[in-house]
Amino acid sequence: MSEKDSIMVSKDTKSSSQIFSHSTTSDVTPPKTHQGKASTTWHNFVDSFKPPVHEKSHDLEDGSSSGTRLEPEQGHLQQTLSKRQLQMIALGGCVGSGLLVASGLALQNGPASVLVAWFVVSTFLYCTMQSLAEMSSVYPVSGSFAVYSIQFIDRSWGVAMGYNYAMFWVVVMPLELVASSLTIKFWPSDINTVVWVAVFYVLIIGSNLFGGTRAFGETEFVASIIKLLGVVGFNILAIVLICGGGDQGYIGGRNWTSHTVFITGFKGFVNCLLTATYSLAGTELIGMASGEATDARKTLPKAIKQVLWRILIFYLLTLTLVGFLVSATDDALAGNGNGASASPFVIAIRQGGISGLPSVFNVVVLVALLAIANSAVYGSSRTLLGLAEQGVAPRWFMYVDRNGRPLVGIAFAALIGLLAFVSASDVQEEVFAWLVALSGLSTFFTWGSINAAYIRYRAGMKAQGRSLDEIPYKANTGVIGAYYGLIMNITVLGLQFWLALFPIGAKPEATYFFKTYLAAVIVLATYVVHKLWTRNWTMLIPAKDIDLDTGRRDLDVELLRQELAEEKEYLRSKPWYYKWFRFFC
Repeated sequence: MSEKDSIMVSKDTKSSSQIFSHSTTSDVTPPKTHQGKASTTWHNFVDSFKPPVHEKSHDLEDGSSSGTRLEPEQGHLQQTLSKRQLQMIALGGCVGSGLLVASGLALQNGPASVLVAWFVVSTFLYCTMQSLAEMSSVYPVSGSFAVYSIQFIDRSWGVAMGYNYAMFWVVVMPLELVASSLTIKFWPSDINTVVWVAVFYVLIIGSNLFGGTRAFGETEFVASIIKLLGVVGFNILAIVLICGGGDQGYIGGRNWTSHTVFITGFKGFVNCLLTATYSLAGTELIGMASGEATDARKTLPKAIKQVLWRILIFYLLTLTLVGFLVSATDDALAGNGNGASASPFVIAIRQGGISGLPSVFNVVVLVALLAIANSAVYGSSRTLLGLAEQGVAPRWFMYVDRNGRPLVGIAFAALIGLLAFVSASDVQEEVFAWLVALSGLSTFFTWGSINAAYIRYRAGMKAQGRSLDEIPYKANTGVIGAYYGLIMNITVLGLQFWLALFPIGAKPEATYFFKTYLAAVIVLATYVVHKLWTRNWTMLIPAKDIDLDTGRRDLDVELLRQELAEEKEYLRSKPWYYKWFRFFC
């Protein structure tokens, strides 16, 4: 039986040559098959990896039709992420080793340093996410934040940002796989950690390869619920322990003394800023999912608003309680080659004398690490797809199959993920130190560029006389918040440069500098090389020349204005507390 006889495809299938067309439509659906041998599960499974096809009629010279035949076309990512999935991704997605493990190392600088650092980073992260929410509601990009930089700032800078973000996620996957295998060592076993690396590797790649976007959404949804329950449960337990419910008796503020709140001074605080950013990195991934979300105009801004509660519950409240429970001078915070042993959460539970519960919370840590590895494959494959659509990455990354999976991007992430098996080598520490260096400062550039793109986008709207009524969602923090986010990201990058040159308690050293600041060097090198290669000496696109239409979501402006007016009128009829709830939720 031929493919023509066995496959029917909807004639409504569309294609577009626009810049975002490969990532913002979901009109292509997997072809249906006839009953019989061709409709077996195996046949459908194999066909799902093929490129989408569409029917095309062919006419003879005399004008009569010779029939139709199926021709391949460019695949598209599918809009299958639901409202509940987006909200949980925004609330608990990417909460992992930065909070649950690395916060222990940061705590060695003093609990006040930790709390202030996370608060400062959280303020400009919130502004960044508001900027992203507005742009994503107008330009749903499922591929790369580089598109905003290319379209609103400068093409060379956008290319640098795209590769910076792709490099971040590609590197994160092997790091999280190794961290997950080390977490297993919490339970004594003779099984080599490499075995667990292999198990987790197959699990993560298999989920992305065979499950696609729908599996990613469900995985993140379940993982976020587990993390949320784990952290909220710990917070309740922490209050009980602080008040004297554990073996240590009443703890109160004994760990907040004049000698321990800022142990390493200002440099320690700057060091905490980097750890805080690392723990909050990936929050922007929700914006990348906009092109695969159903009804993104309403669901995405609402989901991004959950970031505020994520900051308050997951980070500020939790770290405050951890600072009361665990002393900054506790030797256990340094760890012993076991990621879980250095977790301040596990340390606090152990010191409270609660048997069995450390193992339960270690499961939460393991789930969090694997969820981030899963997000890494999703983030890197979509970023590479976006770069290929811009013509700045090999075209084969544009391949999307009938189920909306960017197969080449997933395969590339799987290839780089094999670096996780270096954990069996004697040089593992050196290799992973440089991998961390590649991604260390990446988030500052990503967040800063999102804010800069938003500033230029609004400047273009003003210069070209475009009405803000065209915007489905307006950022709560506005342009002022974007300036604050941009300035703070640049400031922290400058402080990290100072710390890289003059580390805490050590002399200046070239190796330490590049392990801390390598990502910045690579970003600037990519930018300069692209400028020289393209001979494009424009540093900033003039506001009057900014392209505000390409990639824009098709909207009926008059209908949008009517809907927004009805929503405002509805809110006016509600009490003040409901208005506050809608503003923050």
